Amino acid sequence: MSLTATGPVTWLREEDCDLDAFRPLVERHTDAGDFPLAEGVEQNVLLYDSDRLRAAGPRHVQTEWVRALLEGPGIVVLRRAFPDLGVVDRASAVFTALIEEERAAGTARGDHFAESGANDRVWNAFDKMAVRAPETFADYYGNDMLALIAEAWLGPGYQITSQINQVNPGGAAQSVHRDYHLGFLGQEQAARYPAHVHRLSPVLTLQGAVAHCDMPVESGPTLYLPHSQSYEPGYLAWRRPEFIAYFDEHHVQLPLEKGDAVFFNPALFHAAGHNRSADIRRMANLLQISSAFGRAMETVDRETVSNAVYPVLLRRKAEGAAADWLGRVVAACAEGYPFPTNLDLDPPVDGLAPPSQADTVRRALSEGWGPQRLRQELRAGAERRRI
Repeated sequence: MSLTATGPVTWLREEDCDLDAFRPLVERHTDAGDFPLAEGVEQNVLLYDSDRLRAAGPRHVQTEWVRALLEGPGIVVLRRAFPDLGVVDRASAVFTALIEEERAAGTARGDHFAESGANDRVWNAFDKMAVRAPETFADYYGNDMLALIAEAWLGPGYQITSQINQVNPGGAAQSVHRDYHLGFLGQEQAARYPAHVHRLSPVLTLQGAVAHCDMPVESGPTLYLPHSQSYEPGYLAWRRPEFIAYFDEHHVQLPLEKGDAVFFNPALFHAAGHNRSADIRRMANLLQISSAFGRAMETVDRETVSNAVYPVLLRRKAEGAAADWLGRVVAACAEGYPFPTNLDLDPPVDGLAPPSQADTVRRALSEGWGPQRLRQELRAGAERRRI
């Protein structure tokens, strides 16, 4: 939204945040007729049947999702995004082992927006899973819906990071917030960025979560305020008491089933809910997927991830795995963008940019390199990129 009648403002100020301007944006009705591929609308949130989408043209699906995340409610739920629940269960076993090991070692981590101890949080779960269980990693991150929506919002070369969040019985709700990048800055810091950066930040990240168990409302699935991503000064508004009170009164909360996934614009006002159940350990794999042109929140050792998963890809290719599936796993593993680099050591030769890490892995698969050769080529590429 613009704060002036004559055009967009250049600088946003916290004191200009106006609940009366916010209300008409978030009180809009999501019309299912505007989103013909959706199965329906529940509490203003678009619901999609992943099986139906798999039969539709991918570009039509992606076009609708972009409108939904940018101009629509800002959130989509993909039912049965992971149709093979055995894959989800295998991943859950890996995540549970990580949680138990970090507890035993005294290295259990806290959360950004909840009291310490309320949740079990595993940071950098992406590369931990790849090294520990590369077969499971490949089957999990070869998921078609994940790749389809990541490329819809971010384009190619996206960077996946993953954090496990398990909210135990009695675990309190998070406070309402917006997400990375500007959402993790203080008010004064965020206000120093011009308004066009406030508009840019949300399109550099896609937030998602995969349900690793059934999540009835009493287990505290995430609270959302549909359409709130469209409020331009929202990165300065979400901490203000009147906006917090409005969120507390008007948020929505949808149950999920194991294998469902939810994706949303990071500027959407949201918060994990209070787990009021007696026995549900609500586990979700939180996916923060970054643009090739942005900075991810977590550092991922994609060289190590690629080397760990490559033998699985070689074997699966020999067994007849589809090229699309192999491509999705490579996109998840390897860095798809060639910059930044040291252009003295790593000059462009056959085009405008040197090969990316993902280009090298794809070439290795195409030419049947052994794991040791790939390891050497990835190391040489990393050395060329060193500053």
